[in-house]
Formats: sequence, structure tokens, C-alpha cells
Amino acid sequence: MAQIQQGGPDEKEKTTALKDLLSRIDLDELMKKDEPPLDFPDTLEGFEYAFNEKGQLRHIKTGEPFVFNYREDLHRWNQKRYEALGEIITKYVYELLEKDCNLKKISIPVDATESEPKSFIFMSEDALTNPQKLMVLIHGSGVVRAGQWARRLIINEDLDSGTQIPFIKRAMDEGYGVIVLNPNENYIEVEKPKIPVQSSSDSSDEPAEKRERKDKVSKETKKRRDFYEKYRNPQREKEMMQLYIRENGSPEEHAVYVWDHFIAQSAAEKVFFVAHSYGGLAFVELMIQREADVKSKVTAVALTDSVHNVWHQEAGKTIREWMRENCCNWVSSSEPLDTSVESMLPDCPRVSAGTDRHELTSWKSFPSIFKFFTEASEAKSSSPKPALTRRSHRIKHEEL
Repeated sequence: MAQIQQGGPDEKEKTTALKDLLSRIDLDELMKKDEPPLDFPDTLEGFEYAFNEKGQLRHIKTGEPFVFNYREDLHRWNQKRYEALGEIITKYVYELLEKDCNLKKISIPVDATESEPKSFIFMSEDALTNPQKLMVLIHGSGVVRAGQWARRLIINEDLDSGTQIPFIKRAMDEGYGVIVLNPNENYIEVEKPKIPVQSSSDSSDEPAEKRERKDKVSKETKKRRDFYEKYRNPQREKEMMQLYIRENGSPEEHAVYVWDHFIAQSAAEKVFFVAHSYGGLAFVELMIQREADVKSKVTAVALTDSVHNVWHQEAGKTIREWMRENCCNWVSSSEPLDTSVESMLPDCPRVSAGTDRHELTSWKSFPSIFKFFTEASEAKSSSPKPALTRRSHRIKHEEL
């Protein structure tokens, strides 16, 4: 024991050196050298999967649900495969919105030039002309796109629980116009341009012999580096850069843009929002920026496990009061559906969504949300409109 203690400094140096060596090893990168090519199908058929009559994703030959661990001990490859399937699912849902729900795909910004990055939303034919009701759907953050609540649910459960399609169809059956936002489509990715490396031979001040020697060393160095990189990372992906979409570079920007250019221009007397997770935060931010307009046009807001925070977002007293009267947040909870849940924040009432799974809150609260909207609509229709006196007009003007 004493001998080990005497050799302490040497041991410490060895330990430090070993830690330094290990810190330089990227295990994720190291695993890539044994990976199969990251070359995946671009159709559901190519993956040998299809949705059955119940909207469940099943293997065409075995009838089994999707298997994530397709190849053992290759987590990164499996993840890339899952992401590739997810991109196909996104396009599949877009097709359903257009063909199954009869929605129109609308490009934004509305005044975009041919060459600039663009996004899009989906609308029903009567979204801007329906004089009575309009429903607006906002999903959460992450990989989901227009028409989806959760990619995981679409792949592992079914289309009903994972997409907004049941909401869209029922809304249209009940006479609503519909607008489906796309708040995560904030940029396009393009390959990063390669910056040409200028040869050292351009320096005319150096002797020719010295220039040749430097060029030779440079080429040898590059050859060794390329060989090492090929061994270390044979699956190296292209370097990409992001080009943000004008006035739609974030979910919050997107919500304000769609409000200004579509929702505020609609003929609907009553507007209703369904916002999941980060979509709730985007709605609160919209209200902060367009408070008077939102109050005058929106009848009720259904939030599902919203992550908004009226304190952090600095929502004023008048906004918090309006939310208490016109919003309801169905949160993840093991309590039965619609059971009241205590809240630490002074904003809208919170009730149980009847599930403790965050991604399922929209689907599980589906019937309660439409009941909430119906009651809010009837209450607004039955409430007498105050006579517009000079005094009331002055008060309203001061509020605005």
C-alpha cells in the first residue's frame, strides 16, 4: 500500500494522460466506421411498411409494428433509419391533408420571390370566407410538421392519435373553417459551399524551390488527413447551412405572421384555437403582441399540456384575466378526463387530459375540447351585445 502511495505522482500523470486520450475519442464517431451505408428508402413501400384500415403502421409481410432496433448494436444507424421513415411520414400526412381532408396548401410568405426560402400552411376552402366559425390548429416543437401532434404516435400507435386529422374532419363536419399552422418549418437546409483553399504557390515572393517543397508537404498532409477522416468517419454527412424563412423564422414569428395575413383577415365571427405543448407558448406570445385583436376575434382556446409561462413571457394582467375566462389547459395527469388540476400560475384553468403521456393529451381530450368550444360559442351567441354609447365607445378606445 505504501509503495502505491509513493508512486502517486507518476500514477496521477498516467491517469491524466489516459483521461486526455479518452477525451479525444468520440465514441459515436468511432462507431461509424462499422456502419452500413446511411442509404434508406424514400417511400413507405421501400421500407416495406403500410398503414392498415385502422391507421396503424404495419410491416407489409409480417404484419408486425415498426421495429426501431432493426440492427443490433447500431443505435445511430437505427436512429437515422427512424428519422428517414419520419420524413416519409411527414409527406404522407401532407398528402392526407390535401386528399383526405380537402385542405389547400398555401405558400408563405405570401409575397415571396421565386428564389427565397418558403414555408406553407394548410387551409380549408372556406377558411377566410366562413362567416361563423374558424378553428386554428398549432402543434408543438420538434420534428412534427403541419397536421401532426406526435410522430412517435403515428409510427407506434395510429394516425388518429398522432395527427390532427380527427380534429380537422370533425371541425369541418360541424361547420368550422380550418387553418393548420406549420410553426416548425422555419428554414430550409442547403449544402454549405466549399471555400476554395488557395495554394501557397500564389506567393510570388518565395523562391520556386521553397514553394514546391511547401506544396509537397501540404499535399502529403492533406492525403494523410483525408485517409484518417475516411477511416474515422466513412459515413460523414454533408455540411449543411440553414436559410431562414422571412417573418417565419420561429414558431412565435410564424403564429404572428399567419394571424396578420390570414386569421385576422378571415370573415369568421368566432375563432377557436387548439394548441399543443409549445404551440400554447406561441399562442400566448401572439396574444402579447396582438392583444386587442385576439380579444375581439377569438372565442375560446384549448391548450393541451401547454408549456407557456405567463410570468416568463411577461403576459400582462389583462391577458391573464382573459385567459382565465376563455382558455382551458388539458394537462397530462393520471386523474380522470376533465378532473380539475391545481395550478401554480394565475392564468387559465387546468384539467386532466385523462392520460399521463404528454404526446397523447390532444387525442385524449378530443371530445372535451369540442364540447368546450360548443359551450363557449353558445355563451357568446346568447350574451346580449352592449349598446354602443359614447361612453362605452370611449372606454373601448382607451382599452385598445
